[in-house]
Amino acid sequence: MKKIFTIVFLAILSLLIPSIATAADFANEKLSYVITYKWGLIQKDAGDAVLSSRLNNGKYTFTLTAKTKPWADKFFPVRDTLTATVLKNGFVPQRYVKIAHEGDKFAKDVITYTHSAGHVGGKCERYRDKNGSQSTAKNTLTATGPTFDMLSVFYFLRIIDYNKLTKGSVTKLTIFSGSKAETLTIRGLGREKIKLRDKTQCEAYRISFTFTTGGKKKSSDDINCWISADDRRIPLLLIGTLPVGQVKCYYTGK
Repeated sequence: MKKIFTIVFLAILSLLIPSIATAADFANEKLSYVITYKWGLIQKDAGDAVLSSRLNNGKYTFTLTAKTKPWADKFFPVRDTLTATVLKNGFVPQRYVKIAHEGDKFAKDVITYTHSAGHVGGKCERYRDKNGSQSTAKNTLTATGPTFDMLSVFYFLRIIDYNKLTKGSVTKLTIFSGSKAETLTIRGLGREKIKLRDKTQCEAYRISFTFTTGGKKKSSDDINCWISADDRRIPLLLIGTLPVGQVKCYYTGK
């Protein structure tokens, strides 16, 4: 169960470079998702997630809350909250906080960004508590070019100009994930019609992305994501492969 949520909440989030991005303009909104686990003939809803955004004094505050369903709580309860602060002008990340209650573990990660002449720094503070055993750690991450965290990158995905993301194109950016900097590789896979959770169909842009560390080692298998082809650019469906089974994340509405 932990692997399911790790992949979903690392991957519900992605992508591209400013040269193919349009101006950010998010209204205050709330997007709801259900997370489903599938293995052979078994298919069961395992959790829920809600994304919300707020604009105040030129800054966006993005929040993701996620939790397991009651049946899944019996095996591995998850209660996670991610928050990202991003300047609207230029869509520049300022701060990222992840608070995770997973099983018998509590974790908190805080990343504070610095930006200077194309160079990005991330001052990271990490706190862990497992059954009363506590630990803290600090480190600094560095990158050049477009750099995001596991939440702000999800919203960056929504401001991409998909007319410039041609089928077969590949691009990369950096993700600060608390303890390390990862490379996110994105591939454009064209436009297609998909069936939603309520059986309706709609046009969507399809992309795939992969996380790697050290520029080579994969930290997840390729993940497919479908973004609505209308003006809202809502991520509608995400599919990831697990060692056993498959996980799907469906948009269910406001």
